[in-house]
Amino acid sequence: MEVADRLRLATAPGPGVPPAFEDLFRREYQRVVAIAHRVVADADEAEDVAQDVFVSFYRKHPAEAHYAAPWLYAAAAHTALNVLRSRERRAKRDVVEAHRREDQAPDPAQAAETAETASEVRAALARLPDRSAALLALRYSGLSYEEIAAALGLRHSSIGTLLRRAEDAFRREVAR
Repeated sequence: MEVADRLRLATAPGPGVPPAFEDLFRREYQRVVAIAHRVVADADEAEDVAQDVFVSFYRKHPAEAHYAAPWLYAAAAHTALNVLRSRERRAKRDVVEAHRREDQAPDPAQAAETAETASEVRAALARLPDRSAALLALRYSGLSYEEIAAALGLRHSSIGTLLRRAEDAFRREVAR
């Protein structure tokens, strides 16, 4: 975006920015921004759209192209419309997410009970031998028997038995 930053600030072009492109930019920038602003109704977003349009044109087309101005205008309109669509999709996602959070907001009593249960589970796991606690943590994190065996350096054939023993020990600790 270095090129776009230089162009947006309308400073002298650096190495690699052809004078023809600078002339095109100076001639058409305000009009491209105006087209984008008419669509997005936000000055900052309109300038961002114009910057994107000029960078895209610079990368793909010669500045002297006879179609430069019409291409820039059409691209400004399309890019601005995409910004609007993106804004609408984001707003819809935000509404859906807000409703999801409202629906999932736990009852304070339920939240306290869940926190207490989690605390009891952690305390019981802490009292288990390391291997048993690790077996349970890995299994209930979704790992397969093969993955558990590899992670703990155990034989695959012994994981089922060791897990059953760890679960029994865990139940005894929770009932304590």
